[in-house]
Amino acid sequence: MTVVTLDVRSLEDTLADVAQVCQTAQPDTGPRISFATPALLWQVLTARRWDLLKALTGQPPMSLRQAARRAGRDVKAVHGDVHALLKAGVLTKTAEGKIAFPYDGIHVDFTLHAA
Repeated sequence: MTVVTLDVRSLEDTLADVAQVCQTAQPDTGPRISFATPALLWQVLTARRWDLLKALTGQPPMSLRQAARRAGRDVKAVHGDVHALLKAGVLTKTAEGKIAFPYDGIHVDFTLHAA
């Protein structure tokens, strides 16, 4: 089972992890998609987009129409959400033009610290 971690990390932390992986040649974790701020994470992962990701999780690549059908939503509305998720790097597009979310699960990880 492949689980992607969505997290909030500074660019410095991300670059430090990349340097660590380059030095050790061992990745520290599985797939990860990072956002610079909590606000950006929630801007990209709206409630509707989260529902769309739930519909795509564990599924093979599919057409926009199939994704809309699985999510129980209008194709036009799903098109906008797919575009936003593609732009953020959460979804990918296959050579055939299908949308893909190649993960069986999603883990969201961030910590709120006192101001």
